[in-house]
Amino acid sequence: VALGLYFPRKEYLENVYIDEPAGMPLLHIHALKDSQEEGVHFHLCQNLIISRARSHENSWFQIREKTGLLYLSKSLDREDFNMLSVGNWMPLSKVMLYVFLSSHPFQEKECDSATRTTVFLSLINATAPACSSLTARQLCFTEMDLSFHIKENKPPGTFHQLQLPSVHHLCQNLSISYKLLAAEGVPFRYNENTTGVRVTQSLDREERERYELIAKCTVREGFREMQVEVPFLVNVLDEDDSPPFLPNGTDTADAVVEFNRKEGTVLSTLTVYDADTTPIYPLESSRKKYTGTIITDDPWISETFRVEHIFDEIHFSPNGSQVRGTRHEY
Repeated sequence: VALGLYFPRKEYLENVYIDEPAGMPLLHIHALKDSQEEGVHFHLCQNLIISRARSHENSWFQIREKTGLLYLSKSLDREDFNMLSVGNWMPLSKVMLYVFLSSHPFQEKECDSATRTTVFLSLINATAPACSSLTARQLCFTEMDLSFHIKENKPPGTFHQLQLPSVHHLCQNLSISYKLLAAEGVPFRYNENTTGVRVTQSLDREERERYELIAKCTVREGFREMQVEVPFLVNVLDEDDSPPFLPNGTDTADAVVEFNRKEGTVLSTLTVYDADTTPIYPLESSRKKYTGTIITDDPWISETFRVEHIFDEIHFSPNGSQVRGTRHEY
Protein backbone atom coordinates (compact mmCIF):
# COMPACT_ATOMS: atom_id res chain seq x y z
CA VAL A 1 0.00 0.00 0.00
CA ALA A 2 1.27 3.48 -0.74
CA LEU A 3 1.51 5.15 2.66
CA GLY A 4 1.31 8.88 2.18
CA LEU A 5 2.96 9.20 -1.22
CA TYR A 6 1.02 11.49 -3.51
CA PHE A 7 1.10 13.17 -6.92
CA PRO A 8 1.36 16.99 -6.98
CA ARG A 9 -0.84 16.99 -10.14
CA LYS A 10 -4.13 15.23 -10.79
CA GLU A 11 -3.37 14.86 -14.49
CA TYR A 12 -0.65 15.22 -17.12
CA LEU A 13 -0.98 15.98 -20.86
CA GLU A 14 1.44 15.22 -23.68
CA ASN A 15 1.49 14.89 -27.49
CA VAL A 16 2.79 11.78 -29.27
CA TYR A 17 3.58 11.88 -33.00
CA ILE A 18 3.75 9.04 -35.50
CA ASP A 19 7.14 7.37 -36.02
CA GLU A 20 8.86 8.92 -33.02
CA PRO A 21 11.64 6.46 -32.14
CA ALA A 22 11.47 3.83 -29.38
CA GLY A 23 13.19 5.17 -26.27
CA MET A 24 11.83 8.68 -26.90
CA PRO A 25 11.23 10.38 -23.49
CA LEU A 26 7.75 11.92 -23.28
CA LEU A 27 6.98 13.16 -19.81
CA HIS A 28 8.45 13.37 -16.33
CA ILE A 29 6.04 12.47 -13.52
CA HIS A 30 6.90 13.34 -9.92
CA ALA A 31 5.70 12.23 -6.52
CA LEU A 32 6.04 13.74 -3.06
CA LYS A 33 6.55 11.80 0.18
CA ASP A 34 4.68 11.68 3.44
CA SER A 35 7.85 10.86 5.37
CA GLN A 36 11.50 11.10 4.42
CA GLU A 37 12.08 7.32 4.74
CA GLU A 38 9.54 6.29 2.08
CA GLY A 39 10.71 4.86 -1.22
CA VAL A 40 9.00 5.98 -4.43
CA HIS A 41 8.05 3.49 -7.19
CA PHE A 42 6.01 4.32 -10.31
CA HIS A 43 3.97 1.78 -12.23
CA LEU A 44 1.96 2.01 -15.44
CA CYS A 45 -1.25 0.06 -15.76
CA GLN A 46 -0.98 -1.96 -18.97
CA ASN A 47 -4.25 -0.74 -20.44
CA LEU A 48 -4.83 2.25 -22.67
CA ILE A 49 -8.30 3.74 -22.38
CA ILE A 50 -9.24 5.01 -25.84
CA SER A 51 -12.77 6.16 -25.26
CA ARG A 52 -15.13 5.44 -22.41
CA ALA A 53 -16.19 2.23 -24.01
CA ARG A 54 -12.88 0.78 -25.20
CA SER A 55 -9.55 -0.13 -23.75
CA HIS A 56 -6.55 -1.63 -25.50
CA GLU A 57 -3.44 -3.38 -24.27
CA ASN A 58 -0.56 -0.94 -24.06
CA SER A 59 2.45 -1.94 -26.17
CA TRP A 60 3.92 1.53 -26.71
CA PHE A 61 4.42 3.30 -23.37
CA GLN A 62 6.57 2.48 -20.35
CA ILE A 63 7.58 4.29 -17.18
CA ARG A 64 10.89 4.07 -15.33
CA GLU A 65 9.97 2.71 -11.94
CA LYS A 66 12.47 4.79 -9.95
CA THR A 67 12.43 8.10 -11.85
CA GLY A 68 8.88 8.46 -13.21
CA LEU A 69 10.07 9.09 -16.79
CA LEU A 70 7.36 8.04 -19.25
CA TYR A 71 8.83 7.00 -22.62
CA LEU A 72 7.98 5.26 -25.90
CA SER A 73 8.98 1.61 -25.68
CA LYS A 74 7.96 1.03 -29.31
CA SER A 75 7.54 3.43 -32.22
CA LEU A 76 3.91 4.27 -32.99
CA ASP A 77 3.32 3.81 -36.75
CA ARG A 78 0.30 4.67 -38.91
CA GLU A 79 -1.18 1.21 -38.50
CA ASP A 80 -0.99 1.58 -34.72
CA PHE A 81 -2.56 5.02 -34.98
CA ASN A 82 -5.47 3.68 -37.07
CA MET A 83 -6.04 0.91 -34.56
CA LEU A 84 -5.98 3.33 -31.59
CA SER A 85 -8.02 6.12 -33.19
CA VAL A 86 -11.77 5.92 -33.29
CA GLY A 87 -11.66 6.14 -37.10
CA ASN A 88 -8.56 6.53 -39.25
CA TRP A 89 -9.81 9.83 -40.71
CA MET A 90 -9.26 11.50 -37.34
CA PRO A 91 -6.19 13.81 -37.20
CA LEU A 92 -5.87 13.18 -33.48
CA SER A 93 -6.81 10.46 -31.01
CA LYS A 94 -6.80 10.86 -27.24
CA VAL A 95 -5.79 7.94 -25.05
CA MET A 96 -5.59 7.72 -21.29
CA LEU A 97 -3.11 5.94 -19.05
CA TYR A 98 -3.05 5.52 -15.28
CA VAL A 99 0.22 5.85 -13.36
CA PHE A 100 0.30 4.36 -9.85
CA LEU A 101 2.52 5.04 -6.86
CA SER A 102 3.84 2.71 -4.21
CA SER A 103 6.45 2.87 -1.47
CA HIS A 104 7.65 -0.65 -2.45
CA PRO A 105 8.41 -2.26 -5.83
CA PHE A 106 5.21 -3.18 -7.67
CA GLN A 107 4.08 -6.77 -7.99
CA GLU A 108 2.87 -7.92 -11.41
CA LYS A 109 -0.49 -6.42 -12.55
CA GLU A 110 -0.98 -4.43 -9.39
CA CYS A 111 -3.38 -1.83 -10.75
CA ASP A 112 -5.69 -1.03 -7.90
CA SER A 113 -3.64 1.35 -5.77
CA ALA A 114 -5.69 4.33 -4.64
CA THR A 115 -2.78 6.66 -5.39
CA ARG A 116 -2.86 7.31 -9.09
CA THR A 117 -2.66 10.11 -11.61
CA THR A 118 -4.04 10.23 -15.15
CA VAL A 119 -1.92 10.84 -18.25
CA PHE A 120 -3.79 12.06 -21.34
CA LEU A 121 -1.84 11.44 -24.54
CA SER A 122 -2.87 13.12 -27.78
CA LEU A 123 -1.80 10.81 -30.61
CA ILE A 124 -1.24 13.03 -33.64
CA ASN A 125 -1.54 11.63 -37.17
CA ALA A 126 1.63 13.37 -38.40
CA THR A 127 5.36 13.19 -37.79
CA ALA A 128 6.88 15.51 -35.17
CA PRO A 129 7.24 19.09 -36.45
CA ALA A 130 10.73 20.47 -37.12
CA CYS A 131 12.18 22.31 -34.12
CA SER A 132 12.56 25.48 -36.21
CA SER A 133 8.79 25.59 -36.83
CA LEU A 134 7.88 25.57 -33.12
CA THR A 135 7.13 28.75 -31.17
CA ALA A 136 9.05 29.55 -27.97
CA ARG A 137 5.90 28.62 -26.01
CA GLN A 138 5.82 25.13 -27.62
CA LEU A 139 9.55 24.59 -27.09
CA CYS A 140 9.39 25.63 -23.43
CA PHE A 141 6.09 24.44 -21.98
CA THR A 142 3.38 21.87 -22.69
CA GLU A 143 -0.30 22.77 -23.04
CA MET A 144 -0.99 21.94 -19.41
CA ASP A 145 -0.98 24.81 -16.93
CA LEU A 146 1.74 24.80 -14.29
CA SER A 147 -0.48 24.35 -11.26
CA PHE A 148 0.40 22.05 -8.35
CA HIS A 149 -1.01 20.85 -5.03
CA ILE A 150 1.41 20.29 -2.15
CA LYS A 151 0.26 18.99 1.24
CA GLU A 152 1.20 20.94 4.33
CA ASN A 153 3.58 19.49 6.98
CA LYS A 154 5.30 17.12 4.53
CA PRO A 155 9.03 16.77 3.80
CA PRO A 156 10.75 18.76 1.00
CA GLY A 157 11.08 17.23 -2.47
CA THR A 158 11.21 17.84 -6.23
CA PHE A 159 7.71 18.08 -7.72
CA HIS A 160 8.20 19.28 -11.31
CA GLN A 161 10.77 19.41 -14.08
CA LEU A 162 10.62 22.46 -16.34
CA GLN A 163 12.57 21.04 -19.27
CA LEU A 164 10.40 19.06 -21.71
CA PRO A 165 12.07 15.64 -22.18
CA SER A 166 10.87 15.26 -25.79
CA VAL A 167 12.02 18.75 -26.89
CA HIS A 168 15.38 18.28 -25.13
CA HIS A 169 15.77 14.95 -26.97
CA LEU A 170 14.79 16.26 -30.43
CA CYS A 171 16.03 19.87 -30.52
CA GLN A 172 19.63 19.55 -29.45
CA ASN A 173 20.85 22.46 -31.60
CA LEU A 174 18.71 24.88 -29.55
CA SER A 175 19.72 26.27 -26.18
CA ILE A 176 16.71 26.36 -23.81
CA SER A 177 17.13 27.69 -20.26
CA TYR A 178 14.70 28.42 -17.45
CA LYS A 179 14.34 30.62 -14.39
CA LEU A 180 11.78 30.59 -11.60
CA LEU A 181 10.81 34.16 -10.70
CA ALA A 182 9.62 34.43 -7.11
CA ALA A 183 9.54 36.83 -4.20
CA GLU A 184 12.36 36.69 -1.67
CA GLY A 185 12.02 33.94 0.92
CA VAL A 186 9.53 31.76 -1.02
CA PRO A 187 10.19 28.06 -0.19
CA PHE A 188 10.79 26.88 -3.79
CA ARG A 189 14.10 26.42 -5.61
CA TYR A 190 14.96 25.82 -9.24
CA ASN A 191 17.99 23.61 -9.99
CA GLU A 192 19.65 24.63 -13.29
CA ASN A 193 21.45 21.30 -13.70
CA THR A 194 18.38 19.07 -13.42
CA THR A 195 15.74 21.74 -14.35
CA GLY A 196 13.80 20.40 -11.33
CA VAL A 197 11.68 22.61 -9.05
CA ARG A 198 11.84 21.68 -5.39
CA VAL A 199 9.83 22.63 -2.33
CA THR A 200 12.58 23.34 0.19
CA GLN A 201 10.70 23.01 3.48
CA SER A 202 7.43 21.73 4.83
CA LEU A 203 4.58 24.19 4.21
CA ASP A 204 1.94 25.51 6.61
CA ARG A 205 -1.45 26.25 5.05
CA GLU A 206 -2.45 28.40 8.04
CA GLU A 207 0.48 30.69 7.17
CA ARG A 208 -0.05 30.74 3.41
CA GLU A 209 -2.48 28.90 1.15
CA ARG A 210 -1.29 29.83 -2.34
CA TYR A 211 1.99 30.79 -3.98
CA GLU A 212 2.07 32.57 -7.35
CA LEU A 213 5.40 32.35 -9.14
CA ILE A 214 6.44 32.77 -12.78
CA ALA A 215 8.42 30.31 -14.91
CA LYS A 216 10.55 32.14 -17.47
CA CYS A 217 12.10 30.37 -20.44
CA THR A 218 14.74 31.65 -22.86
CA VAL A 219 15.32 29.98 -26.24
CA ARG A 220 18.54 30.76 -28.11
CA GLU A 221 19.22 29.74 -31.69
CA GLY A 222 22.40 31.27 -33.08
CA PHE A 223 21.99 35.02 -32.51
CA ARG A 224 18.21 34.81 -32.13
CA GLU A 225 16.73 34.89 -28.62
CA MET A 226 13.08 34.40 -27.61
CA GLN A 227 11.57 34.56 -24.14
CA VAL A 228 8.28 33.37 -22.73
CA GLU A 229 6.80 33.56 -19.23
CA VAL A 230 3.94 31.50 -17.74
CA PRO A 231 2.29 31.48 -14.29
CA PHE A 232 3.55 28.78 -11.89
CA LEU A 233 1.03 28.21 -9.09
CA VAL A 234 1.27 26.14 -5.91
CA ASN A 235 -1.79 25.50 -3.74
CA VAL A 236 -1.19 24.19 -0.22
CA LEU A 237 -3.54 21.36 0.81
CA ASP A 238 -4.87 21.36 4.35
CA GLU A 239 -4.32 18.87 7.16
CA ASP A 240 -6.51 19.23 10.22
CA ASP A 241 -3.64 20.23 12.50
CA SER A 242 -4.69 23.45 14.29
CA PRO A 243 -7.24 23.59 17.11
CA PRO A 244 -10.16 26.04 16.90
CA PHE A 245 -9.67 29.23 18.91
CA LEU A 246 -11.91 31.70 20.71
CA PRO A 247 -11.41 35.40 20.01
CA ASN A 248 -11.49 36.33 23.72
CA GLY A 249 -10.28 33.01 25.16
CA THR A 250 -13.54 31.93 26.82
CA ASP A 251 -15.53 28.89 25.68
CA THR A 252 -18.72 29.56 27.68
CA ALA A 253 -21.30 32.32 27.52
CA ASP A 254 -23.90 33.16 30.18
CA ALA A 255 -27.50 33.86 29.19
CA VAL A 256 -29.81 36.08 31.23
CA VAL A 257 -33.50 35.41 30.45
CA GLU A 258 -36.12 38.07 31.14
CA PHE A 259 -39.89 37.48 31.22
CA ASN A 260 -42.03 37.65 28.08
CA ARG A 261 -39.22 36.84 25.67
CA LYS A 262 -40.68 35.69 22.34
CA GLU A 263 -39.80 32.33 20.81
CA GLY A 264 -36.71 32.71 18.62
CA THR A 265 -35.16 35.50 20.74
CA VAL A 266 -31.38 35.27 20.79
CA LEU A 267 -30.23 35.39 24.43
CA SER A 268 -26.51 34.85 24.11
CA THR A 269 -23.86 34.23 21.46
CA LEU A 270 -20.49 32.53 21.36
CA THR A 271 -18.04 32.78 18.45
CA VAL A 272 -15.39 30.18 17.60
CA TYR A 273 -12.81 30.58 14.81
CA ASP A 274 -11.08 27.78 12.96
CA ALA A 275 -8.20 28.84 10.70
CA ASP A 276 -7.58 25.24 9.75
CA THR A 277 -10.66 24.17 7.85
CA THR A 278 -13.19 25.76 5.56
CA PRO A 279 -16.87 24.79 5.46
CA ILE A 280 -17.24 21.43 3.79
CA TYR A 281 -20.30 20.05 2.09
CA PRO A 282 -22.61 18.39 2.92
CA LEU A 283 -22.97 21.00 5.68
CA GLU A 284 -23.89 18.36 8.25
CA SER A 285 -20.34 17.04 8.20
CA SER A 286 -19.09 20.53 9.18
CA ARG A 287 -21.72 20.73 11.90
CA LYS A 288 -20.84 17.37 13.45
CA LYS A 289 -17.26 18.52 13.97
CA TYR A 290 -18.31 20.98 16.71
CA THR A 291 -21.24 20.86 19.10
CA GLY A 292 -22.71 23.58 21.30
CA THR A 293 -24.16 22.40 24.63
CA ILE A 294 -26.33 24.00 27.31
CA ILE A 295 -24.84 22.97 30.65
CA THR A 296 -27.76 22.30 33.04
CA ASP A 297 -29.40 19.56 35.18
CA ASP A 298 -32.82 21.22 34.81
CA PRO A 299 -34.95 19.32 32.24
CA TRP A 300 -37.19 22.40 31.77
CA ILE A 301 -34.18 24.43 30.58
CA SER A 302 -33.15 21.65 28.16
CA GLU A 303 -36.68 21.55 26.71
CA THR A 304 -37.19 25.34 26.52
CA PHE A 305 -33.88 26.55 25.09
CA ARG A 306 -31.73 25.37 22.25
CA VAL A 307 -28.34 26.19 20.76
CA GLU A 308 -28.28 27.02 17.06
CA HIS A 309 -25.07 26.64 15.10
CA ILE A 310 -24.37 28.65 11.96
CA PHE A 311 -21.01 28.98 10.23
CA ASP A 312 -19.46 30.71 7.27
CA GLU A 313 -16.14 31.03 5.48
CA ILE A 314 -13.92 33.94 6.47
CA HIS A 315 -10.39 35.06 5.60
CA PHE A 316 -7.48 35.46 7.98
CA SER A 317 -4.44 37.47 6.94
CA PRO A 318 -1.26 36.13 8.55
CA ASN A 319 1.88 37.71 7.02
CA GLY A 320 -0.30 39.71 4.65
CA SER A 321 -1.55 36.73 2.63
CA GLN A 322 -5.18 35.58 2.67
CA VAL A 323 -5.96 32.20 4.23
CA ARG A 324 -9.46 30.74 4.33
CA GLY A 325 -11.01 29.58 7.58
CA THR A 326 -14.40 29.21 9.27
CA ARG A 327 -16.33 31.31 11.79
CA HIS A 328 -18.79 29.30 13.92
CA GLU A 329 -21.55 31.21 15.70
CA TYR A 330 -23.53 29.58 18.51
